Formats: sequence, structure tokens, C-alpha cells
Amino acid sequence: MGVCAFLPEAQKNQVSLLQAECARLHIPLVGAIFPALIHQGAFHKDGVWLLRFDTMPFYALHADLPVDAEGTERSADLLVQEVVTQIEDQRDATLLMLFDAMVPNIGSTLDAMYLRLANRVHYAGANAGSETFQPMPCLFDGNRIVSNGVLMVLLPDHKGAILEHGYQAPQHTVYATSTSGNCISQIDWRPAFEVYQEHVHSQYGIQVTRDNFYEHAVHFPFGIVRANHHVVVRIPVMLNDDGSLFCVGEVPPNSVLTLLKSPTVDSHETLAVLTDGLTALNGDCAGTELLLFYCAGRRMHLGLERATSELQEFEARTQAAHIAGALSLGEIGGSTLHGYPLFHNATLVAARW
Repeated sequence: MGVCAFLPEAQKNQVSLLQAECARLHIPLVGAIFPALIHQGAFHKDGVWLLRFDTMPFYALHADLPVDAEGTERSADLLVQEVVTQIEDQRDATLLMLFDAMVPNIGSTLDAMYLRLANRVHYAGANAGSETFQPMPCLFDGNRIVSNGVLMVLLPDHKGAILEHGYQAPQHTVYATSTSGNCISQIDWRPAFEVYQEHVHSQYGIQVTRDNFYEHAVHFPFGIVRANHHVVVRIPVMLNDDGSLFCVGEVPPNSVLTLLKSPTVDSHETLAVLTDGLTALNGDCAGTELLLFYCAGRRMHLGLERATSELQEFEARTQAAHIAGALSLGEIGGSTLHGYPLFHNATLVAARW
């Protein structure tokens, strides 16, 4: 057997104890530290989730991923080569990727991996780490705990995950004319925060200032509008002195942006897409075991009461025997089955375990 373990940030010092116990019992171990865990329709800051494998699948843990363009290409080559050697005889497999949320080039890494690996696997995953976005080792195996890295687990005979956010995008768009990784410096050739202030005020009647930025920004995330009209959410989490905005996840240069708002989230539609998708992939969910990642930004955006209601409705809709999950700091999934892997904010990602 093998074990994948999720711990909440408040229990991060228990990783060494878990590693010691698994070593004593000769059980292979992988895992990650998240802001909180999901159990019985609620968020928890204590305890540990232990997810059992009948047979330990292939996994690889990498620390200190390069962030420059050339290094990203080299890293993608290495990651894909490891996976390719394991999937030759597998008809269906899901590549579960858990990244440290502090890695600034997750989107570029996914792009580079897809160009090499294409549709030979399904893609799913989430970001681990601290909800404060302070650096913290958060990915581990039986021997190490690392930061700025990725944990890859190849799930055999697995048909993938379903991802959805339920945001309805307004028609008005702008362009991110100057960006660097997760940072937007200019929108429509003007300082990003200045344009952001104007659009929040004109569209939603809220005056955002430097003093109240952290109070309001999570409620007004950006949406990157892709060519297929799918919207990828980017939550601004930091305002820099120069007026640039730091987001959870990369914003490519010249991205088409729109401004989103929390009441435009359709929770019922989100959960319907998730449950219908899971049923289409695997059949009836009743009595099964499910894996669920819920974005921390979404919880802040909707508030604890509404986010908890989403968890409880998901549990009621699926009638699953167990739902094991974590509060994540960004999510990975495709907009369609066998789809291109994208790095998202504000979503739910669900899969059969």
C-alpha cells in the first residue's frame, strides 16, 4: 500500500512524526500542507487526511523549480520524461500535480509540459502552502519536505477531474499590456492599480484605495478571457508600491481581462457542473470516495457561510461515502475532458479517488 497525506498549516510540525511512522511501517508516503482540510461539509484546521493507495503509484518530488524561461523548458523536459516512462502501458491515467503556491511560473510550466505530453494523461491538481502567502516548505515524501517545488503522482486507471468556478463574466474588457509572471504592471498602458480602481468604481460603485485594497480585492478578481470564451480567474492578493498588482497565478502579457464580482458566482450551476461531470466520467457518485480541492480565494470571496454551504450541497448532491479534501491556493484542470491544463483561482476541483 501507499499513503497520500494532507495536513493543515496549523499541524505542519507533525510531518516529521508522520514520516517516522510510515518509515517504521515501511509505507511509502507523499503529501502536502494546505491552509485547511475539508471533512464532512466543513473546513478544519486540525487533523490529517490519509488517502490510501492499494499499490503505491509512481511519484516524483522536485524542489526549487527554476523560474526563468530557459530553466522552465529544461524543468518541463525532466518532468515529462519521468512521466512518459510510466504511462506506456496505461490506457487512462491522471497526472495529479501539487505545487507550492509560491512557485511564480506554474502556468508556464503547465504550458511547456502540455507541449511535450499532450493528451496522454488527464491533468489535475492544486497549490499547497500558507494562506498568508509566506514561504513555507509544504510538499513532502517519506524523507524530505521541500519548498518552491512540485509533487507529481500518476494515478493509474483514472479518468481525470472536473473543475468549475461558476463566474459570469461581464462584457467590458481591458488588456494587460505589461506583466511579469504573477505581476500586472500596466493595464491599457496605464498603472494597473489606477485602472483597477476606476473599473471597480464604474462597474460596481466601490472606491478601492491603498488602505482598503486587501478588504476589497478578493471580491473583485480579474478574469482572463481565453479564445474559447472560457474565463480563468486571477485574484489580486498584493498591491506593490509602484501600483502593480500581484495575483495568484501568472497573467500572460496582453491578456484580455475582465473584472468579476462575487455575486456573479452561480453556486448551484458550479455544483451541477461538478456532479454531472463526475457522473459522466465514472457513473453514479453515491457511495463512492471523492477528492475535492476548494480555493481559499473563493472562500474569502464568498465568505465562510456561503463556502460551507457549497461544501454541504456538494456532499448532498453526490451522496458520496467519503469526501477527502483541502483548501487550496490555486487549482489545475482543463476546461473540457482531455482539455489543455490551466492554472485557475476560485474553483472547485473534484475527482473520484
